[in-house]
Amino acid sequence: MIDVLVVDDDVRVADVNAAYVAKIPGFAVAGRAHTAAQALAFLERTPVDLVLLDHYLPDETGLDLVARLRQLGHHTDVIMVTAARDIATVQAAMRQGALQYLVKPFTFAGLRAKLDGYAALRRALASGDEAGQDQVDRIFGALGGASAGPTALPKGHSPLTAGLVRQVLRAADGPLSAQEVADRSQLSRQTAQRYLKLLERAGRVRLSLRYGETGRPEHRYIWRTP
Repeated sequence: MIDVLVVDDDVRVADVNAAYVAKIPGFAVAGRAHTAAQALAFLERTPVDLVLLDHYLPDETGLDLVARLRQLGHHTDVIMVTAARDIATVQAAMRQGALQYLVKPFTFAGLRAKLDGYAALRRALASGDEAGQDQVDRIFGALGGASAGPTALPKGHSPLTAGLVRQVLRAADGPLSAQEVADRSQLSRQTAQRYLKLLERAGRVRLSLRYGETGRPEHRYIWRTP
């Protein structure tokens, strides 16, 4: 059984998220916390496997809490569950070791996909002391499948990079060019273009054309909402 601490400043949202977790086989809610201080105190008393962590907490941000946990020697896994959509926060979460990033509002199916991916990761990590390349690929792909959605990423594509491009598009007010996506995600234009084409082929992104003064159309991309 995978023990989970649900951290959200909104008591109602924490209850909903905890109810979602309790419905997923193999997961159990160890507790709830509504501030960073409450979460830290809980983890000092009761170690858990996974923290579902909101970023916007009343006493400090979720990412500040993650940094403090690591400094104190807590290696609990973290999945961010937050309304924070800015790319700086997404990048900081990646760099601080958050395993996944789920943007509010989300559905039960969305959370279950993240937790199923996490469970798959734990199974892959538990399979031995050493790993060949095939095993390494399975470990890194366990969570990547949850990020990429129903379409598996082709060989040579990073789930984290695909997720970053996705976050840029979802946070945008309208269609973006490949260069705008590159600028906002701090990727090269070539890399952004490659992932945009991949997401378009997968049906996750809609392409439109905008004609400028030269008559040469500019490709514009927008995330397809369900």
